[in-house]
Amino acid sequence: MIRNLVALTVIGLIATGIYWFGFRGGDHSPPAERKVLYYRDPMGGPDTSPAPKKDSMGMDYLPVYADEAQKSKERRVLHYKDPMGGPDISPVPKKDSMGMDYLPVYADEAQKPEAQKQQTSGRGRILYYRNPMGLADTSSAPKKDSMGMDYIPVYENDVSTPGTVQVDTAKLQRAGVRMEAAKVRNIANEIQAAGIVALDQTRAAVVAPRMEGWVERVYVGAVGLDVKAGQPLIEVYSPELVQLQEEYRLAREGGAASNESVATLADSALKRLQNLGISPAQIRDIGAGRYHRTLSLAAPTAGIVLKKNVVLGQRFMPGDQLYEIADISNVWVVAKVFEHDLPALRTGASVRIAVSALPNKPYEGKISFVAPQINPETRTADVRVNVANADGALRADMYAAVIIPASEAMPMVSVPNSAIIDSGTRQVVLVAKGEGRFEPRPVTLAGRSGGYTAIKEGLKEGEEIVVEATFLIDAESNLRAALQAFSPSPAAEAKP
Repeated sequence: MIRNLVALTVIGLIATGIYWFGFRGGDHSPPAERKVLYYRDPMGGPDTSPAPKKDSMGMDYLPVYADEAQKSKERRVLHYKDPMGGPDISPVPKKDSMGMDYLPVYADEAQKPEAQKQQTSGRGRILYYRNPMGLADTSSAPKKDSMGMDYIPVYENDVSTPGTVQVDTAKLQRAGVRMEAAKVRNIANEIQAAGIVALDQTRAAVVAPRMEGWVERVYVGAVGLDVKAGQPLIEVYSPELVQLQEEYRLAREGGAASNESVATLADSALKRLQNLGISPAQIRDIGAGRYHRTLSLAAPTAGIVLKKNVVLGQRFMPGDQLYEIADISNVWVVAKVFEHDLPALRTGASVRIAVSALPNKPYEGKISFVAPQINPETRTADVRVNVANADGALRADMYAAVIIPASEAMPMVSVPNSAIIDSGTRQVVLVAKGEGRFEPRPVTLAGRSGGYTAIKEGLKEGEEIVVEATFLIDAESNLRAALQAFSPSPAAEAKP
């Protein structure tokens, strides 16, 4: 019995020692309390409190500890984003329309997804994000535009070296970009001007009677008909004509009696008939006693009828324009030449003419006249070119391109006309640098001939230039230039 009591006592002492040494004797003091700096609004409002409190909805204010505030100060804030997840960001703290604070986006948080993208893309570090619609707006962090579209990242390897533009090779192939080496060709400086086909005014005529009368017969009754010189057009009745015929006949019969006054009257009647446009053949008929009640009005020149203002039975007055006739076997092309090209022109020089309506039929002509005055609005002068038109294919008011050689052909570095990007103030060619890189290079032009443009300065023989789809690279160049102008520099982004 005594032995059992001793055993129980020993066990109790061992348990007590374990308790005191395991739970009391070891270093198991409770953790030190975290220092609360202040309490903030649980809804993200600006209000803070040095002591615990509740908001208007009974929610407890949240404690802000000293160690958390210190960590926040050490982290660099890139920008502040919309608390509701909208696309808007701000470089400084602000509130939305409901009074909620914008949320800070720290550098370490933004760099984590970027680092992952860089590892998978192999295109280098993301410099910035550009507007998906091509606008000049950029962002240092991912965001969305007003339509919810993600801004597009611009990688380090995508940005070309200064003075060049880089385009993805797949995009070049899809756009059909073609390159060609600059070559030396015989180029003659040519003046190109726009022109309009016009009727040769020296070959046009009108039919306008010199007396009053009525139309009794129409021989040529439609516009566009060919007529010959002297061909009757209409037959007219005129009381004045009948009276003059009678006076002339009576004077001729009285003149046989050697009466001078009667002879004078006959001569006066003859002149009046001639002044009315009576042909010599008709006058001889009147003198022979053959009386003409009507008179035929004939075509004064050969050509086609351009206008017809007469119908059967119509009354006309002296000077009324009844017909307009023109010979179109020879026409004019009136070109508008800029004033700085006028000194190179000379009368009689041969020119080439291309009519847009007749693309497969070239024409040649000679300069017959250079206007002595300049149009103050267009700064051009009219240059008239005589062109043969035996088949009548050229019609008035057709558009034409006039090419006037201004100098002898000389060997010069030249490129196709399509390779020149002309802004009006400067001319540029796109020089290929390899691996999808292109250099927009200003050049000085020396003239154009046969689809090629001579380069005076800025390009050497053998350099590869873009000759087709230049618009694609030019657009990329303009976009990159705009983005670089509006985007912050790498040094500026590196500053905290």
